[in-house]
Amino acid sequence: MFLLMLFIFIIGYILIIFEHKININKAASALLLGVLTWTVYILGGKEILSLGFSRSWSEFVANHQVHANAHSIREFISNHELAEHISEIAGIILFLMGAMTIVEVIDNYQGFRIITNRIKTTNKVKLLWIVGFLTFFLSAVLDNLTTTIVMVALMRKLLSDKQNRWLFAGIVVIAANSGGAWSPIGDVTTIMLWIGGQITAYSIIKTILIPSLISMMVPLIILSFFIKGKIAKPPMEEDEDREFVIFRDRITILIAGVLALISVPVFKTYTHLPPYMGMLLGLGFLWFYTDLRFHFIRRKDVRKLNVNRILKEVDTPTILFFLGILSGVAALQSAGHLDILSTWLAEKIGNIYIINVLIGLISSIVDNVPLVAASIGMYDIASPEAIGYSSFFIQNGDFWSFLAYCAGTGGSVLIIGSAAGVAAMGMEKIDFFWYIKHISWLALLGYISGALTFWLVTII
Repeated sequence: MFLLMLFIFIIGYILIIFEHKININKAASALLLGVLTWTVYILGGKEILSLGFSRSWSEFVANHQVHANAHSIREFISNHELAEHISEIAGIILFLMGAMTIVEVIDNYQGFRIITNRIKTTNKVKLLWIVGFLTFFLSAVLDNLTTTIVMVALMRKLLSDKQNRWLFAGIVVIAANSGGAWSPIGDVTTIMLWIGGQITAYSIIKTILIPSLISMMVPLIILSFFIKGKIAKPPMEEDEDREFVIFRDRITILIAGVLALISVPVFKTYTHLPPYMGMLLGLGFLWFYTDLRFHFIRRKDVRKLNVNRILKEVDTPTILFFLGILSGVAALQSAGHLDILSTWLAEKIGNIYIINVLIGLISSIVDNVPLVAASIGMYDIASPEAIGYSSFFIQNGDFWSFLAYCAGTGGSVLIIGSAAGVAAMGMEKIDFFWYIKHISWLALLGYISGALTFWLVTII
């Protein structure tokens, strides 16, 4: 049963990787992966726990003096381990739902156009740097997936040539992942570390901002020597929806939405409530304002802007994907698989910097969410003395900070390695091998440069 859990996880993971080849949504594969691993765990609990890899079971037996029979084991797994993990996962899911809804509201009210319509230059190099820095900082405030969608849509309005759009889309992917890595709300993996208590908002910004900036600037500097000339803009198209939202409402919703997002770390710091409470508070205020603002207006365009309708546009499959994959990783953590992996890494590699660099490179092949979830499960910040090099694993320790950087930026090396890359690939139909030839080496150089920067700053 112990090996069967691992087999189910690997098969589910393969299905997720080849989602676009087999035309099975990764959310479906993730949900099956998550539920089946827990099912096998609870049915084979006695056999699995008898191997002695589960720290939680050993502590439970010692504290409650129970016998290892089938009933007590299943009760322990269901009421203790599963309930504890679901509580943590629910916090991440609620946070994502709130953030994604706020972003959808801003987008539907055309708030992002206030930013994108300001870009007037036709010089390729200048546009490259504008797009890079705009994406970098926008991703830190929103998230890398949403920022990529917004910026790739902008490229369609600014660039008529497909190859130029692909090139700029590649830079958007790199900049979005780099920008999301140093912000506590910019990338789901950083969110996981922040919510889990491994890092704090101020520390991650202070520690990772410069390495993340380097990881974006190195590709920009290199590309600046290769691209020349001016861009050709596509013909302007009439936008029938433009008249639906007046400028005052666009700017109001943009400011309110961004304030709701960036106030979450402040809310957590002063109230000590979970971050998802701050996100839901922001969504509640935004929802209340929009309903109040248009309460007495019955035009068709106002009904289109109702948050009730906008909620239908939230990417529910992505939320269910996170639920499934995090549940599967939690099952492996409870059964002891991750303890075995952490022991192997400590014995065979040992160096935390090399471990994190490898995690980042692996995240370019597979999703970084389960990799970070596995890393969180492998190392317990509550008892760092049991690890051997404990100072790395305390809150805001080098391991967690470097993990945030590596997991966030390493996925740019391949286009399928991040949500931002997958979004750009789907929107622009970017060829996988074109990305490898033109973007991957740039992303890799940027990734290594940022990693070296972090290492140098740490040892100084």
